[in-house]
Amino acid sequence: MTRALDEIDVFDRGLLDDPYPLYERLRTTAPVHRVAETDFYLVSRWDLVMEATTRVADFSSNLTGALVRQPDGSATVFDMDGGGQAIHVLATGDDPTHMAHRKVVLPALVAKRIRALEPRIAAIVDRLWEEGFQDGRIEWMSALADRLPMAMVAGLIGLPDEDIPQLVAWGYASTELLGGVLTTERLGVVVTAAAELAGYLHRQLTQACADPGDNLLGDLAKVCAAGELDTEVAVLILVQLVGAGGESTAGLIGNAARLLATDPALQRRVREDPALLVPFLEETLRVESPFRAHHRHVVADTTLGDATLPEGSHLLLLWGAANRDPAVFPDPDEIRLDRAAQRNHLAFGKGIHFCVGATLARLEAKLALQTLLERTDSFRIASEPAAAQWVPSIFVRRHVRLSLAIDRNPS
Repeated sequence: MTRALDEIDVFDRGLLDDPYPLYERLRTTAPVHRVAETDFYLVSRWDLVMEATTRVADFSSNLTGALVRQPDGSATVFDMDGGGQAIHVLATGDDPTHMAHRKVVLPALVAKRIRALEPRIAAIVDRLWEEGFQDGRIEWMSALADRLPMAMVAGLIGLPDEDIPQLVAWGYASTELLGGVLTTERLGVVVTAAAELAGYLHRQLTQACADPGDNLLGDLAKVCAAGELDTEVAVLILVQLVGAGGESTAGLIGNAARLLATDPALQRRVREDPALLVPFLEETLRVESPFRAHHRHVVADTTLGDATLPEGSHLLLLWGAANRDPAVFPDPDEIRLDRAAQRNHLAFGKGIHFCVGATLARLEAKLALQTLLERTDSFRIASEPAAAQWVPSIFVRRHVRLSLAIDRNPS
């Protein structure tokens, strides 16, 4: 017998690995669903997710709480607001603060500047492939998908290349709390990692203040020196860029490789017609959104759809559910390379908080998958145990591991 939605454990590993049947139930039976014993609501239907993104006066982007699994399996809310003392920046800020932060970051991420990075991205992809491909195998995540995005984020910020492995570890830890699946011991590790990342970035910013370079650290140093931004806020902006910038792109690169590895016919189509790679990546973003959800804080008593939402409660806008809403996307579970309005998905958010790094993420994924296709005749998920594993998270859709067996390497 199908369990009632109120009885479902949202942290169940089976649901985390394959959330889409649950998303379908939510859309059709409870599109604004309260997680039992919490003040968190899951918003799953396209029209309601879109509505929530536009009602900025009712639904703040401030990250004030995280849904976390307790030892007994039940859900609870972890306070992220510090009793109203937390500083909210960039993606978790509201206007006018959000726009002020975005204006500082955006010059480094404008499309023209990103396009100029293409030769550097291609060179990094080539190097990572050569380092990671061995004996007809490549562990796609650790070899390339995890490292390429952080290499680009580090370069744009102005951080040393030798720090990239540590930045990957810190960046993933900084978003892990939002995934909700944490043991007591792991919580301590995550909090420590977040503090270490902030301390590291503070030191880097201090050095940049003495000698600003042509990078984001230099830009932030100049703004701080002019008194337009507090140093603490600048550090938090950098923390967010390291966490989100690596996370989302790594998810896209890994998810795209898995979809091709598990669908030989689709892989052949994209391999035989390289022009299909771009629409394929857009469909990947839609059907396997790298961020499953984002948070909103309910500012005052209000409603959304048929649900009554009390002041101080929380929403999780389920991009992954909305992107498979059949009311918007016919045959939503299928990869359709001829789908109209290819970019009409929510994988990069919507409205004022549309991802500032979307252009860079798309370019990195295109060059990574292009290399994978050009250097192979075919590839599939390797046969060894645990060759493909998802990160257990309600927040991100990314692989811990994705081992690919390469049938031929013609180069």
